[in-house]
Amino acid sequence: MDLKELFLAQLEREAAAARKAVERVPEGRNDWKPHAKSMELGRLATLVATMPGWVVLMVERDELNLGDPSSEEFKTKAVATKAELLKALEESVAKARKALQGTTEEHLMKPWRLLMRGRVLQEQPRHVMLTDTFCHLAHHRGQLTVYLRMNDASVSAIYGPSADEQF
Repeated sequence: MDLKELFLAQLEREAAAARKAVERVPEGRNDWKPHAKSMELGRLATLVATMPGWVVLMVERDELNLGDPSSEEFKTKAVATKAELLKALEESVAKARKALQGTTEEHLMKPWRLLMRGRVLQEQPRHVMLTDTFCHLAHHRGQLTVYLRMNDASVSAIYGPSADEQF
């Protein structure tokens, strides 16, 4: 199995797990957060829904320069409804799938950079950055399940059963 196929399979697994969490996000609670330093629920849910789109960014561009006005479009902005969250997830997964299907092993070996106002924060081969992105998605999805529990929403079984859902 080549890297492209590996990432396509991982995208499908992660998309299914993200969908299960996003479907349970309570509406009307976008501003809720467990602590003053925490991210708001609406922004976190939208981040989980749109993070698969980062794959497109890493396949189609050579870098992302945060803090630069040209990167404003990549900032996560909360959406109002669950339907919008699910639509954002489906769109980001479809775009990621298309980008992965259209790339090559050679391209996945080329470097990709994350910058902050021109300063390099991280530079790795694309395949390493994609792996990190899927790990980052799992982290935020886990964070979202804690937010769900704290808002009395059911928590889906993802890698194993939850108190609300058995396999």
